[in-house]
Amino acid sequence: MTRREVSLWSPAIEATGNVLVYGHGGRPVLAFPSQQGPAWQYEERGMVDAISHLLEAGRAKLYAVDSFDSGSWYREDLSLEKRARQHGRYEDWILNQVVPLIESDTGGGETVVTGVSFGAYHAANFTLKHAHVFPLAICQSGVYDVSVVAGGGERGDAVYFNNPADYVSRLGGDHLEWLRGRANLLLVCGQGQWEDTTGALESTRRFASLLGEIGIRYELDLWGHDVPHDWPAWRAQLAHHLPRFCP
Repeated sequence: MTRREVSLWSPAIEATGNVLVYGHGGRPVLAFPSQQGPAWQYEERGMVDAISHLLEAGRAKLYAVDSFDSGSWYREDLSLEKRARQHGRYEDWILNQVVPLIESDTGGGETVVTGVSFGAYHAANFTLKHAHVFPLAICQSGVYDVSVVAGGGERGDAVYFNNPADYVSRLGGDHLEWLRGRANLLLVCGQGQWEDTTGALESTRRFASLLGEIGIRYELDLWGHDVPHDWPAWRAQLAHHLPRFCP
């Protein structure tokens, strides 16, 4: 399996972000790490090995990126609204540096986004906001209300437009109709240890219900009570689901 490291300067963040690229062809898959994780987390935690058969066969090409959570949603010295504005700088890096890298590599195929834990929030948010680029999100053990993980405080437009728990229920008109035909979210969660204490199980169920109410395509896949909020479960889930989206 081919592997390369790419460093991409972000004018918005005024720093370099890292992307690790695995595989030589196939459908592009953009992977967000868990809370405050680095680009190499998916490799270190065995997620790359779990889908290595897809990467080696040229069915998928994985792009694992650095998070910016420590500079945005987990900046405890900032209000929630200011954290959301910081997140906007990370969104700029993904759209204006990472996406062009993927497009130059693959010729512009439709990109799957995926993530575990807080990375699942990113995957869902990017698909709902940018379904023209990311029509499919595979979200594992996510919490889809940033106020739950990042705390309260000042809330304005930046929070609203980056918090699925806020904006999804208010979608309407032509944009909603377009999303109904374009976006697809796969929500996966175990029912075992830590899925309750992290809020992931409750949030996943609630988010699925919210998507269903407005007619956005989703699939809810709840694994057993022996499946924890942990990497062995996420490896098995990704290996189970990704092949059907990478023929």
